[in-house]
Amino acid sequence: MNDSNLFKKTALVTGASRGIGKGIALELAANGYDLVITYRTGKDEAEEVAKSIENNYGKKCYPIFAELVDENTASTLVQNSIDVLGKLDLLVNNAGVTIKSPLAQMSINDINHLLNLNLKAPLLMMKAATKYMIEEHIKGNIINISSTRGKRAYPDDAVYGATKAALIRATESVALECAPFGIRVNCIAPGATKVRDGNEEHLKKLGMKIPLKRIGNPEDIGKAVTWLVSEHASYITGETIKIDGGLILPGMPEDIRPEAGYGWGEMK
Repeated sequence: MNDSNLFKKTALVTGASRGIGKGIALELAANGYDLVITYRTGKDEAEEVAKSIENNYGKKCYPIFAELVDENTASTLVQNSIDVLGKLDLLVNNAGVTIKSPLAQMSINDINHLLNLNLKAPLLMMKAATKYMIEEHIKGNIINISSTRGKRAYPDDAVYGATKAALIRATESVALECAPFGIRVNCIAPGATKVRDGNEEHLKKLGMKIPLKRIGNPEDIGKAVTWLVSEHASYITGETIKIDGGLILPGMPEDIRPEAGYGWGEMK
C-alpha cells in the first residue's frame, strides 16, 4: 500500500444510485471518503451522485455497473474497487429488493431473486472484502443494510423478511470471525424510509403513525453509517441498530386506516 493511501478513507457502497444507498454515499463523502458506488439500472442517476460528490465535497466517486445476483460479481467488484481507490476500508452492503407476496403464490424465480440479491450477494461481498482486509492488515468496517422487517414478522413477507433476518444473523457470525483482526461488522435495520418522490399523502399519514411522528429519510441512515464506522463507535461490533423512529416498538403502525390503531395489520 502506498504511503499516500494510509490517511485517506475509502468505501464501496452497493446500490447507491438513489434512495438509502445514495444517502449513505453522500454522508460518507461529506466525512472524507472516496467512493465506489454500484448501480444496476440507474446509470444516469449514479453518475449524477458521483458528480455531486466530486463537486460538493471534492472527493472521488466511481460509479460501477454491478449485477450482484451473479455469484462471480462480488470478488471482481471488490478487486476493481481496490484498484481504483487504492485500498478498501469500508464495505456497505445496501443493494437489495423487496417483493411482497403470500408464499403460496410466490414464483420460484422471485424466491431465488430475493435469496440471491438480498442474502447471497452480501455474503459473497463480505467474503471478498474480509479476505482482503485480513491479508492487508486493514482494520476496516462492514455495514449490512437489513430492515426492521427482518426483526418483526409481517404477512406476505416470508422470503424478503427471511433474507433480512438472515443478514442480521450472518453479521453476528462474521463479526466474531473478524474481531481478532480489528475488523468491525455491524448491521443497520431501517424502518419506513422515503426512498423516492411520490405518494406524499400516504407517507404523511404513515409518518403520523410512527412514534416520532415522521417518516425516515436516506440522510438518517447515512448519518448512522458514518457514526458507526467512526472511532466514536470503535467498541461496537456484531450489533444491529434499528433506525425507524420507534415504528416497530408498539406493534405495526404501517396500516394507516384510522380504525386500525396500533397492532398488526397489512403492509401498505
